[in-house]
Amino acid sequence: QVQLVESGGGLVQAGGSLRLSCAASGRTFARYAMGWFRQVPGKEREFVAAISWSGGNTYYADSVRGRFTISRDNAKNTMYLQMNSLKPEDTAVYYCAAGLSTSYYNSDYDFWGQGTQVTVSS
Repeated sequence: QVQLVESGGGLVQAGGSLRLSCAASGRTFARYAMGWFRQVPGKEREFVAAISWSGGNTYYADSVRGRFTISRDNAKNTMYLQMNSLKPEDTAVYYCAAGLSTSYYNSDYDFWGQGTQVTVSS
């Protein structure tokens, strides 16, 4: 099993930036695809971005494309989400996930972190 811990969330003004980190346990991290999802109260968990095990392929939700960048450093067992030009509608709990294939769907991920709160004020 892979354990994931998110960090880097916080309060930021609209137009600002945050970088989220997801630290993974285990030496098999490099062979997992990784993704970021977000969720607000009363809403379904929403896909944000995903990255293949090698880092060669990335995917983004339309709502964040051009503003967010997903990356990974397998040597450090860490994945990142650089969030720029943040909007109030980006406010959510952001979750890190790991799975055997790169996917848009939360059901395809096997391991999840506890989430980190991102709040964007206007």
